[in-house]
Amino acid sequence: MKLDKLNQRERYAISLACAFIGIFVIVQFIVYPFMDRKERIARQLKLKETQFEQIQSMKSEYDMLRESSLKWEKLLRKRPRGFKLFPFMDNLAKTAKVNGNIDYMKPSSSKPKNSPYTLSRVELKLKEINTRQLTDYLHLIEFSENMVVIRRLSITKKGKEGFIDVVLQVETFEA
Repeated sequence: MKLDKLNQRERYAISLACAFIGIFVIVQFIVYPFMDRKERIARQLKLKETQFEQIQSMKSEYDMLRESSLKWEKLLRKRPRGFKLFPFMDNLAKTAKVNGNIDYMKPSSSKPKNSPYTLSRVELKLKEINTRQLTDYLHLIEFSENMVVIRRLSITKKGKEGFIDVVLQVETFEA
């Protein structure tokens, strides 16, 4: 079919249809892929920023843990050679004058994975002590420079008025 034989309105309609098809092709195959790529890059960038923030957070947590670990190692090296938790707790009980109230002392130890140290633990029961004796004993434990930590404390009222029974679990790392 020849375009010469078409009247003006038909030529105008065909030109409009060609322009519409041309715009459609340009938009569909050039503009949309470009916009989609831009959105995909923006999503990837946002994801990478989130991952970077997580890495920064984990790095600061790692640095704090590392600093704490180095501090503990330094304190462990300052501790007297041959330090053992069981005799240490017994000596503190004598100092706090509660050694006569000790019902039992159970030592135990375990070796944590990937650690050169042994976790030493002592569970002890004190019978019929008053709160003053308990606070004195706890103060001696907590403020010793031997890095002994009170892991568990259970207090029950039994027996005489004004006296308590205490089950105490303390632990520390030993070389």
